[in-house]
Amino acid sequence: MTQHELVREINKKQSFLSIGLDVDLEKIPAHLLNEEDPIFAFNKAIIDQTHHLAVAYKPNVAFFEAYGLKG
Repeated sequence: MTQHELVREINKKQSFLSIGLDVDLEKIPAHLLNEEDPIFAFNKAIIDQTHHLAVAYKPNVAFFEAYGLKG
């Protein structure tokens, strides 16, 4: 995303909200743990529910790296 695109989203949504995607399998809802890729399903659910509010998402790489290749 360019700076121009970010400013456009901020103005359109009247928001500066940036959401951190910090994965902890122990905190993922049980129904998502049955998915083929629970980490992806969890993050997708967050994005699906907040895309109209947020202008950016920030994956916290350390949380993902803790799960190796599955992260």
